[in-house]
Amino acid sequence: MSENALSKPRKKKSKWKLMVVLLVLILAGGGGAGYYWWQHQLHNSALHAVVVPPPPIPIFLPLDTFTVNLINPANDPDRVLYIGITLRLPDEETRKMLNNFLPSVRSRLLLLLSRQDAGTLSNEQGKQQLIEQIKQVLSEPLVAGQPRPVIDDVLLTAFILR
Repeated sequence: MSENALSKPRKKKSKWKLMVVLLVLILAGGGGAGYYWWQHQLHNSALHAVVVPPPPIPIFLPLDTFTVNLINPANDPDRVLYIGITLRLPDEETRKMLNNFLPSVRSRLLLLLSRQDAGTLSNEQGKQQLIEQIKQVLSEPLVAGQPRPVIDDVLLTAFILR
């Protein structure tokens, strides 16, 4: 009888231990699953929050090519620049304004290009200086009282120095 009495309490203790272990395993599994789900939700919401709108479509104004005689120390009339220019503009309104005054734009550019030196334009730095000069010349108001046009960039689409 003493063996029976001793073995019964041990079964209760082992059942409690087993139940506690199972409960801990269930809670740990549920916690791990909850943590995984939570991280997955954060990751998905972060992906949706980082959606970047597409950049605006650039507005270009291509100009007819220019062919001008260049100045040089020897006054050689054969020094010629053939250049194609496209302007990148901030908005359609600026494109329309420049297009409406296209003869004035072309005149300013022809005067600027004809003052260029062939030796300067033969290297990269000279071309960059020319681009800055074009921006500056075209940023002046085309008509008195009119706002200054904004030129985002000047793109050289053809460049032959002969």
